Amino acid sequence: MTAQQDTPPSSDGLFRTKTVEQSIRDTEEPEHALKKSLSALDLTVFGVGVIIGTGIFVLTGKVAKETAGPATALAFVVAGVVCALAALCYAEFASTVPVAGSAYTFSYASLGELVAWIIGWDLVLEFALGTAVVAVGWSGYVRSLLDNFGWHMPVLLSGPDVAKGFGFDILAFALVLVLTVVLVLGMKLSARVTTVVVAIKVTVVLIVIVAGLFFVKAANYSPFIPEAQPQPSGAGLTAPLVQLMFGYAPTNFGVMGIFTAASVVFFAFIGFDVVATAAEETKLPQRDMPRGILASLFICTVLYVAVSLVVTGMEHYSQLSVEAPLADAFKAVGHPVYAGLISFGAAIGLTTVCLILLLGQTRVFFAMSRDGLLPRFFSKTHPKFGTPYRPTVLLGVIIAIVAGFTSINELATLVNIGTLFAFVVVALGVMVLRRTRPELHRAFRTPWVPLIPILSVAASVWLMLNLPAETWLRFGIWMAIGVVVYFAYGRGHSRINEGLGRP
Repeated sequence: MTAQQDTPPSSDGLFRTKTVEQSIRDTEEPEHALKKSLSALDLTVFGVGVIIGTGIFVLTGKVAKETAGPATALAFVVAGVVCALAALCYAEFASTVPVAGSAYTFSYASLGELVAWIIGWDLVLEFALGTAVVAVGWSGYVRSLLDNFGWHMPVLLSGPDVAKGFGFDILAFALVLVLTVVLVLGMKLSARVTTVVVAIKVTVVLIVIVAGLFFVKAANYSPFIPEAQPQPSGAGLTAPLVQLMFGYAPTNFGVMGIFTAASVVFFAFIGFDVVATAAEETKLPQRDMPRGILASLFICTVLYVAVSLVVTGMEHYSQLSVEAPLADAFKAVGHPVYAGLISFGAAIGLTTVCLILLLGQTRVFFAMSRDGLLPRFFSKTHPKFGTPYRPTVLLGVIIAIVAGFTSINELATLVNIGTLFAFVVVALGVMVLRRTRPELHRAFRTPWVPLIPILSVAASVWLMLNLPAETWLRFGIWMAIGVVVYFAYGRGHSRINEGLGRP
């Protein structure tokens, strides 16, 4: 980044901003600096590692059977476009403000401290729930593999879903603790572990695509877009709005069903934004962050579309399994060996999803504590490994316990709304920072501003409206708690107060 003349905090109000220059200077403090060790390839691997997981191995069958039929491929395209619009905005910010914290840091530099706090609080919830849910999903695949060998986990140690009441998921708990240790030991080790696992995972996905092509039947694609059916009442917030504005209600199946499906399969794309949290640990962030974000998103979108087309071609969408659609599709055509291989790939693949979601959360927490909005105790890095070990250990233990007692139900939708909200904030931040700091050096510039950011906001809000009303309620409660914490602690301890002449 070229030298820029620093400017003082913008104001003494709720929307006071932290300058880009100050954000970068904070990364140079020895005790609070993260070690730079990642390349563009590492970032791409991280992106692919976290994106390919629950979505491609689980959601394909659910969406095809209940919402979109063979047109699930189009739903993945719609969700991919929404993410691509946001990715262009993330890429500009990540190359301009290469600091840990992702959307939190970006909004602090453009929209102000209160907005930054809200988005940081939102991301902490998003990554924590995402890690816990995926850990429980991983545990399920591992138990399934163990069952194939005749080894059965005790019911009480298999989690509440299996125990049908009180139960502790020892496998999910242990996974999160092991990954916490990996993250403490260093980002390069995390990158190497992820590279190996991603190679296995992508190989399995490619096997699904290539092997599945031999069992595709054209008749299973008819109709490609099944006839529209009314949605259940309360399925999403858009139903009454669309009915009022356009005179018709959203549907399952049909053209509108594709958009409903996109709001669900969006969970399958969560992760590319986590790449932006590693900006501070990248050797050449101005060049490599945009490459890593956009490359990982493109690769995963292509794989998702290919897999959904193959699976809905192998078995009629109405017959697809919801729990394990890829594996069960091969069982349906008489090839259980492939089904076992897919289950193995899913178990391996979900490991990296947990690792990188946990990484993202610790980096956001670290950035907030370095700014004083959370206790500064958590902003010290390890003297040897250069990692934020204190928040990593704290959050790792908490999430491990949550994963042990978590029952998977509607938590995925809560993760979705948090991510989409972050997309909205980042897109708005690009437009604001272009106006307030036009002189900043931007190694990557989002094209067609303000058109792309506006489209990103509109697309993200549309998918948010397709989520259940209960999800909005839970999200609102978490945000309200965050506002209380900000005024009770964060605002008074913010380091911006030092620039305003306060103690």
